[in-house]
Amino acid sequence: MFTPARSRPKFSLDQSHAAFAAACRVIPGGVNSPARAFGAVGGEPPFIDRAEGAYLYDIDGHQYIDYIGSWGPMILGHSHPKVRAAVSSALERGSSFGAPTMREIEIAEAVAASVPSIEMVRFVSSGTEAAMSAVRLARGATGRAKIIKMTGHYHGHVDALLVQAGSAATTLGTPNSPGVTPGTTADTLLCPFNDASAVADLFAQHSGQIAAVLLEPVAGNMGLVPPRPGYLELLRELTARQGTLLIFDEVMTGFRLALGGAQELYGVKPDVTVLGKIIGGGLPAAAYGASRSLMQQISPAGPIFQAGTLSGNPLAMAAGLATIEVLRQESPYERLDALSGRLADGFARAAKEANVPHVVQRVGSMLTLFFNGEPIHNYEDAKRSDTALFGRFFWEMLARGVYLPCSQFEAMFVSTAHTEADIDRTVAAAADSLDAIARSA
Repeated sequence: MFTPARSRPKFSLDQSHAAFAAACRVIPGGVNSPARAFGAVGGEPPFIDRAEGAYLYDIDGHQYIDYIGSWGPMILGHSHPKVRAAVSSALERGSSFGAPTMREIEIAEAVAASVPSIEMVRFVSSGTEAAMSAVRLARGATGRAKIIKMTGHYHGHVDALLVQAGSAATTLGTPNSPGVTPGTTADTLLCPFNDASAVADLFAQHSGQIAAVLLEPVAGNMGLVPPRPGYLELLRELTARQGTLLIFDEVMTGFRLALGGAQELYGVKPDVTVLGKIIGGGLPAAAYGASRSLMQQISPAGPIFQAGTLSGNPLAMAAGLATIEVLRQESPYERLDALSGRLADGFARAAKEANVPHVVQRVGSMLTLFFNGEPIHNYEDAKRSDTALFGRFFWEMLARGVYLPCSQFEAMFVSTAHTEADIDRTVAAAADSLDAIARSA
């Protein structure tokens, strides 16, 4: 049994409130990415002053156990000494050259050695850019126009992929963005996640026209939703039979679920892989990679154009390489799995004790506590969750020093910097929070 709930701690964000007001005068909505806004939970975000290990510290003097990890990149925790040293050393030599460096070769070799589908890789600056480039590669290589995208999956703010948005756009209730013209999305076909028969139907309707099937192999942008058993294998068979490229967006899952990402964990090798977040070690970097024959079609080796002034930035490459090297040397995945399982089990116990409909879904060090009594297999399932309850839970947890994603439709991330004590504190906070909510109802 959990101990009775304590009264909610005194909690104010006066300094952050002033900062947010100032930000709103010069930044749309006061934030530089919608995922940082608190539209789904109400209120205004704390402004962060610094971070170290598993903790965030805001300008109002609060410490939080952090479960967003900069939305995924900080698998080693914040300000890891080896990453910090690598960036500092790189900075002494200059922050940007617009010319090749040796470190680009080193990290490209590390990525190719780690990710099963990748023989060659091209670095870019954001996951959006990587997804856009992967789709262009698929269209250029196949000579086909159409793309299948899964409902609720997010691949950045590429016009052609915003036919139905996930992530922050789901949070904000704007599934189709103004400014995206019908022409740019005309060749994007939507399918529910975890439904291979729906993909087969689209192949039948558009035979010989589909360049790629694009998806997150483990969805993280509608909350954590794993693939059904056999689903990824069926997609692999369908695409291979149709001459269509299978693209895994592993921006979240790459290097997190295993060193080789979800494709290593599930044993399914896509044709093209999109990477981000961890690959930059907390700095702006992303990449896309594939077989040598496919990647040799990218300019200047081939005719498919893609370029970027800050691609392969030396600071980002240093941070990413240092992160990958730590993961290769320490192989922390068993410990991450154990910590994350402890957290998932604790959330489930707390919700059950509070008699709250719930399901906790987890793959490796990614998880979501859905306020929904049934398993979540797709976006329609996720939308039936109690988002109002989540909003109340979020604020109760924040007041108790736990920083969760500010939306029911986002995944939590556990890092190697978290300890069992951090997990147990979080579970106790969840029990207190849910009990406080129940008593105030």
